[in-house]
Amino acid sequence: MKKSLIKWSSIAAISALLVACQEAETSQEAAEEEEEQAVESELEENEEEEIHNNEDEEHNQEESSHDHDHVHDHAHDEDSQRIYDGYFEDEEVEDRDLSDWEGEWESVYPYLQDGDLDEVFEHKAEENEEMTEEEYKEYYEEGYETDVDHIVIEGSIVTFFEDEEEYSGEYTYDGYEILTYEAGNRGVRFIFELTEENEDMPQFIQFSDHNIFPTDSDHFHLYWGDDREELLDNVTNWPTYYPSELDSEDIVHEMISH
Repeated sequence: MKKSLIKWSSIAAISALLVACQEAETSQEAAEEEEEQAVESELEENEEEEIHNNEDEEHNQEESSHDHDHVHDHAHDEDSQRIYDGYFEDEEVEDRDLSDWEGEWESVYPYLQDGDLDEVFEHKAEENEEMTEEEYKEYYEEGYETDVDHIVIEGSIVTFFEDEEEYSGEYTYDGYEILTYEAGNRGVRFIFELTEENEDMPQFIQFSDHNIFPTDSDHFHLYWGDDREELLDNVTNWPTYYPSELDSEDIVHEMISH
């Protein structure tokens, strides 16, 4: 009987020890799991914070870029208007290729004759009371007058369309001339010369489009003839051309916006 009690006591002690070990292991596992969860949680928080910081940085960069673009565009607009108005330095002027005027162009003179440009002259008279609407119309009628109602420029070839006839010639760049007008502002004539003798085409054509360096033109005034210097003295007749795809309303809008 005594031996049995000792035996059962030993078994109970061993069982208690095993239970205690299991509980210790479970506690350790729980602690390790809790520690891992804490580490994961901290990593997630750090990652979220980093994402948030990156988003803030990107937002600030976007705002900075927007502010810079706004300032740049504003400065660019001011420079463009200054040059368009004819106020620039000689060193700002650059040579240009005939490709700046490449395309199909129509004269605005027929629109003036049809009365489609009257709104433009009315607008000018409202802005500047030195001339009446009718006086503006007379002034521009002299300036726009021409028999060449269409021009096509492709590569070095220039084609005039006049009274359902067309004439072509090849032209090469012949430099530019800076002119000073009575009002004190200035303009640039970009000059091209006929490469081979052609009785149907002028020896010289001179472009003026309010631009002074390479850029695609949106409209232009054109002077042509056989005497280079004499053309430079012509400031009263300046046939004006806009892209052929524009209708009268488009042209009126373009003229008033300038």
